[in-house]
Amino acid sequence: MAAKRRQTAQQEHAADVATYVAAGGEESVQRVITAVFSVTKKLDQWYVRQFADLDLTQGEWSVLASLARAGDTCLTPSQLADLSNVAPSSMTHRLDKMAGRGLLERRPDESNRTRTLVSLTKDGWALFSAAVRESNVVESDTLRGLSDAERHELARLLEIVIAGLDDIDA
Repeated sequence: MAAKRRQTAQQEHAADVATYVAAGGEESVQRVITAVFSVTKKLDQWYVRQFADLDLTQGEWSVLASLARAGDTCLTPSQLADLSNVAPSSMTHRLDKMAGRGLLERRPDESNRTRTLVSLTKDGWALFSAAVRESNVVESDTLRGLSDAERHELARLLEIVIAGLDDIDA
């Protein structure tokens, strides 16, 4: 008995779209949403491997990325817990582990001594930057079939979709 050949990503996408359309979905909507989901799923699989190579969990990556996006603004453990969708007690453990690795530092807030402020260290920023540079290679490969103009147009269209997300009750 011959082994079943795995479908290509394009074949899988077409089959998924056909299934959703047969169930009553609008074809143009299903083509877009299924494509976005497929790209996200594939990139997520790659990110999981990358994080393992960097000895990071996805939760730790969330903290690094949140602190990097905050720039010179320090965040509190509660803010980081909210941004990461975890309980504050889980964040405390995560921050302990990351501080032990020298990726972040915690210090008392001078204006409110009961509050702790968290920021990236040079090592934390270096790890974040290395991960972004490594990811950019795969992300660029993902878009290699598009010209620069097509990338800009795709980004513009997706940004329109993103701008409307807050108006959707989901």
